[in-house]
Amino acid sequence: MLSSWQLLTVVAAVLLLSPTDGWLFRSSSSSRGGGGSSGRTHSFDIGRQSELTRLYNQPVRRVTHVERPLTGLSTMVGPIRHSGVVVDTQDGRRFLVHKGKNYGRSSETVVTNARHMSDNWRTVGSRPVSGSSVGDFVRAGGRDYSTLTDNCHSGRCRMMELP
Repeated sequence: MLSSWQLLTVVAAVLLLSPTDGWLFRSSSSSRGGGGSSGRTHSFDIGRQSELTRLYNQPVRRVTHVERPLTGLSTMVGPIRHSGVVVDTQDGRRFLVHKGKNYGRSSETVVTNARHMSDNWRTVGSRPVSGSSVGDFVRAGGRDYSTLTDNCHSGRCRMMELP
């Protein structure tokens, strides 16, 4: 049975979660990305399958746990927040890997260049990684999304556990 705090948290999460929190390989338009789409049209940073395959096979050297308020909120309240990870690749690039409802096409865990992250994201902690690729982080994040059983926090926890 859920405690009253847990029940309140679940109800608040269900009411506040928005399918507009995420995007996949989009460039920012008039404002910096990472905080929601607001109906803007975006283009993909990676246009060819070979580039996407190369990115997914890229070794990761560091992972950072990041969080931000949910779209439409200015602050984070308890567990009512969005989370993901930033991976630093062997070739020096940085990517945000996170999941949400309707974020992707074949998977609800998506990857975007970290330069598109809004200033609302904050770093929680980081650690070195050895032997994992960007694709391993996407797989660990999970294909499906469920607000109660497999959300952004669940995916982030699995990603942070990779070697």
